[in-house]
Order: sequence, then C-alpha cells, then structure tokens
Amino acid sequence: MITDQKIKEIKVHVINIPAKAVHSHGSGDVANINSVIVQITTDSGLTGWGEAAPWPVFTGTVEANAAALHNYIKPKIIGKNPLNVEAHLTMADNILVHCSEAKAALEVALLDIVGQTTKLPIVELFGGRHCNSIPLSFSVANQNFETDLEDISRLYNEGIRLFKLKTGFNEHSFDLMRLEKLRKIYEDKISLRVDYNQGLKAYNAIRILKDIESFKPEFIEQPVKKNEIEALAEITRIIDTPIMADESVFNPREAFIAAKMRVADIFSLKIMKSGGIRRAIEVASIARAAGISVYGGCMFETGIASTAGAHLMAAIPDLTLGCEFYMPTYYLQEDILSKPFQVHEGQVIIPTKPGLGVEVNLDVLSKYRVSLFS
Repeated sequence: MITDQKIKEIKVHVINIPAKAVHSHGSGDVANINSVIVQITTDSGLTGWGEAAPWPVFTGTVEANAAALHNYIKPKIIGKNPLNVEAHLTMADNILVHCSEAKAALEVALLDIVGQTTKLPIVELFGGRHCNSIPLSFSVANQNFETDLEDISRLYNEGIRLFKLKTGFNEHSFDLMRLEKLRKIYEDKISLRVDYNQGLKAYNAIRILKDIESFKPEFIEQPVKKNEIEALAEITRIIDTPIMADESVFNPREAFIAAKMRVADIFSLKIMKSGGIRRAIEVASIARAAGISVYGGCMFETGIASTAGAHLMAAIPDLTLGCEFYMPTYYLQEDILSKPFQVHEGQVIIPTKPGLGVEVNLDVLSKYRVSLFS
C-alpha cells in the first residue's frame, strides 16, 4: 500500500541566486537569495520539496540549517513513513534547538508527499481553503528611489495596490520624502505600509513614528529590536497606527507572551520563523483569541517556500492584510520552479494541485547550487 511507503533518499541543496536589485533594510542589505532546498524521495517514487530560507540577522544561517537537515534530521527519518509528519516534527524539536527554517523545510517536504498520496493540496490538509487568491504586497527597498518609483508604476499597472516601504536604513528625511512622494502620486489609491526591521532606537521611536503617521500607513512593522518587547508594547499603546510584530514573535510561546503583553496589533506569520505551517497556524490561533490581526510575511525565498506560504495563508480564515510573496516573480533573477509562481492582477493564486503543487526545474536548481549533501 502507498500508505506504507518509506523515505528512501534525502538530498540537501544549498543554492545562491542573485536578485534583480539590492534591497535595503533597517537590519542590513540583501542582494541574493541564499537558501537550502530539501528533496525527499520515497520508495514509491514520490518526491517532496521543502525550503529553509534563513537570514543571519533574523533567524539563522544557511550553514546551520543545511547541517541540521543533513547531519541531524536525515539519519532519524531515512526508512521511516513520510506520512507521520507530526512525529517527525516532534523528533526534530527534541534533537535540535533553533533551526526553525530547517524544520519548516522538513515539514513542507513531508506535507508535499502527504498531499500527493491523498491527492489533496497542502491547504486542504489543514481544514480547507478560505480563499482562492490573496492580495500581494511589494516591498519598496531600493536605495535609489527613482528606480523604486519606476517599479511601483509598473506594478501598479499590473494590479498591485499594497506597497511596504523598508525604512530606517537611511536618514529619517529620506523616509519622509518617499512617503510624501508616493502619497502625492497615488493619493489613497494604494495602501502604504512601513517596516523598520528593528531599525529605530527605542528612546526616540515614538517621536519618529508620529511623523510617519501623517502619511496614513496601514501599519508600522517592527520599529525596535526584537527583545525590546516592553518598548514595543508602549509604542503600540501610544501610536494610533497599528503596530505589527515580526522579529518579536516567532513561535506559539512568543505569540502567547506578546498577546498577553499587548506588544502589537498585528503579527506577521512566517513558516520560517515558526518552524512550519502547523506552528504558524498555532500562532495565528493565539492571535485570533487575543483579537490580534495577522499578515502573510516572507523571508528571502524561492517559489518553493513562497508556495508553501500561500498554502498557509489560504488556511487562515481572518487574513485581511495580504501577503508579500513577491520574491519569485519580482525580486529573483530566476526562480527554480518549472512553472512560474502564480501572481495575477495583483493577487497570489493559491495552488490546486496535490501536495505543494509545484515542479522544480532541476537544471536551474543545478545552475545555482553551491553545495549538495546526499
């Protein structure tokens, strides 16, 4: 029986794909996507794909996640049934601290196999989809704002209406200039969001954010350092614009603490932070119970992780702020999927094929591969 299948082989690919432009953030610049792709094959011939997409200043390193998958997780699951997803995730939690991205990659690759076995898309394994598409948000993060203006104009014509400015990597006057310019050009036809990526000092963050509020952003994301949760809670209390926690909320435990302290009005959901789709849904459930909204965030990801994120977001009944899975389409010079990640008229389209619902272009994967562990 196919339900008795076993994990036959696991390959861990480390890739490095250049981006179309350098994106600047309050916590550093990024010019490429350096991530870990896991490929799990069963004795029945099925292949599941997952991705660990770390960022050293945020979650962890590529080296640590590749080692986690190859040296620690792989020996524990070779020969085991891939359908026992929760058992394998529990094992990973027991033998490894941190490396949430590796655990997310493991889970998604296993769920890809479960979906192919049951003929169901991953989202249907979590109670079914609540939507067929999600509004796409694009991050405005180029040091050259004239280039950003050209990109925004093109994306606006393609139907995108959500734009998140990365702030705090330059002078405050630069951020105000960009917001003023965009409001002058587009007025209220677009939703502007602001993301500091921990770029502000807690002692003067409120003064700076009151300037930002005059441009009517829909939310302000992670203005201060991840561990400065008392300061973040005070900012949330004083600033009228909704505040979103990203780096300050990784997992269900941190979500519980953040909800109890009212650290933010919104949580950014990311499978890389939480360690997979299941754990991210737990974060969303805690947020819902506390009256906190959620948003579909991303790391620096290829189409594999972006597709997994789309399955997650479609399973969340109260996701109203959109998602930012723009990397495969608008950031990477080339994605590793055989068929492009689906974006149409400013909307991310939720896959309907079994499992993850993607095919990996092995030639492109090989082209950008810098290491292979098998």
